[in-house]
Amino acid sequence: MGEQIIEAPAEFDKRLSLEFSDSLLLHRALTHRSYLNENPQAIEDNERLEFLGDAVLDFVVGAWLYVHFPEKSEGELTRLRAALVRTERLAIFAEDVELGRAIRLGKGEEESGGRTRPAMLCAAFEALMGALYLDAGIERVTDFVEPLLDHAIVNIQREHGDIDSKSQLQEWVQGQGYSAPAYKIVSESGPDHDKEFVVEVTVNGETISRGEGKNKQKASKVAARRALDILEIVEQNE
Repeated sequence: MGEQIIEAPAEFDKRLSLEFSDSLLLHRALTHRSYLNENPQAIEDNERLEFLGDAVLDFVVGAWLYVHFPEKSEGELTRLRAALVRTERLAIFAEDVELGRAIRLGKGEEESGGRTRPAMLCAAFEALMGALYLDAGIERVTDFVEPLLDHAIVNIQREHGDIDSKSQLQEWVQGQGYSAPAYKIVSESGPDHDKEFVVEVTVNGETISRGEGKNKQKASKVAARRALDILEIVEQNE
């Protein structure tokens, strides 16, 4: 049997209060190509809608970040958007709304666990957003996505709070026309199981700051963050 639907499109629509005017759009968004291969009566799979939804999400997430984080630079906003629209994150959004229950899959995909595969969930979520955009416009997509973003951004900022400090320093240095920052271990102490590293960062031949950490990577991030603070102060006073 090719059809392995846990939740019919109409039930999915009702559960999430999507209120599609064009039910065929929703059916298409939920149809994987494996289902189309086994069910000739189905008209189209969701790959074209996935393409559209990818672009729609880039815009909606970018606009949301622009409004909610007026203090962040273009580079910071770009990194946050990338974190919010990456495959794994969109798969989590799909799981949050239990999208997997409604994807129409062929028998082979169903038996191989396609309903819970991150790439599958991501693609279906993008297709759903593409369909929602065509059916009701960008504001409806924004209304649907924003609650998911509100929750996700907290986790992303907590997980990646200082990860980007080296990238930010790299961007600042490039903007000044300097060569890449240089990081050097200046000391390490403590027993092997509990070492403490001190790393120095040099910009344009000048040592700017030091950072400490349990490994070189962590110490480098601390040094980069301190360098950013120092260099931003210098730039403001110029």
